[in-house]
Amino acid sequence: MASKYYYGTGRRKTAVARVRLYPGTGEIIINDKPVDQYFSREADRLLVRAPLQATNMLGQFNVVVKVKGGGITGQAGAVCHGIARALQAADPQLRPTLRQKGFLTRDPRAKERKKPGLKRARKAPQYTKR
Repeated sequence: MASKYYYGTGRRKTAVARVRLYPGTGEIIINDKPVDQYFSREADRLLVRAPLQATNMLGQFNVVVKVKGGGITGQAGAVCHGIARALQAADPQLRPTLRQKGFLTRDPRAKERKKPGLKRARKAPQYTKR
């Protein structure tokens, strides 16, 4: 691997992705596996490649990612966020494009905590009149 790389951290729900962009041929490695092997759903693979496609950088960087926590889709969102941040570090002029497409915004939605007296976050026990 080349010594010079660009770094970005992506987060989504409880997933955290540490992304490194190396100048290269466009291969994407996630947790030591190719992206097609790591993400089985096509939607997740498209989400991971979306920031690179939006900025026309698909074949210019090798992407190496370490991701942990959360589920599969949350991890894909975290990787997408991390790639966008790393692209911005590589070329600050890409910021308006990434911002317009919404790749730099951290998705704040997360699982709501369970409340006492309820079965889940909002579901109350069934009401019985008698």
